[in-house]
Amino acid sequence: MAGKKILMICGDYCEDYETMVPFQALLAVGHQVHAVCPGKKAGEQIKTAIHDFEGAQTYSEKPGHNFTLNATFAEIKAESYDALVIPGGRGPEYLRNDAAVLTAVRHFFSANKPVAAVCHGAQLLAGAGVLKGRSCSAYPACKAEVELAGGHYADIAVDQAHTEGNLVSAPAWPAHPAWIAQFLALLGTKITHAS
Repeated sequence: MAGKKILMICGDYCEDYETMVPFQALLAVGHQVHAVCPGKKAGEQIKTAIHDFEGAQTYSEKPGHNFTLNATFAEIKAESYDALVIPGGRGPEYLRNDAAVLTAVRHFFSANKPVAAVCHGAQLLAGAGVLKGRSCSAYPACKAEVELAGGHYADIAVDQAHTEGNLVSAPAWPAHPAWIAQFLALLGTKITHAS
C-alpha cells in the first residue's frame, strides 16, 4: 500500500524536535511529507529552536538545526493532501496570522482528515477557529488559547497524547512516542514485527 501524502506547515523557529522527529518518522514508515513555510520555497531553510524543561516556570530556548523545506508553500493545494502536521515552537505565533495558512488548516477539519498538532501548534488551531467544541492538548501555557477558541483543554502528562476525532494533540516533544503512534493509527498505518 502506498503511503499517505502529508503536509507539514512550519514557521521559522518551530521547535526542532517537533519538526525533525515527525518529519523523519513519517518518511521512515513510507509516507510522503511536504514541509512548507509561507514565503519560502523548496530548498530554503527555516531556523528551529530547542525547547527544554530545566526547572524554570517555562521552557528554555536554544538555537536548533536549520531545517530544509522540501516543498513551496505558494504551490501547495491542501486538497491534495491526506493529513496535516503542525509542529509547535514559536512558528505558530505568526502562522496563525497568515490567511492562506488558516485556509489550509480549515480544509483538513472540514474534510475530516487526520491532523497532528503538538505544543504551541494549538495556537494555529485556535487562530483557524477549528477548536470550538473540541478537546485538544497543548503546551500548558496555551490552555487559554484553546479555551478562548471554544475548545476543552485536555490536561494530560507531558509524555502523553490525546486523540479526539481527526485530531491528535500533545503537550510537547516528550510525547512523541504516543503522539506519533496515535497519528499513525489515524492514518491507518500498520507496523508489524516479524517473530
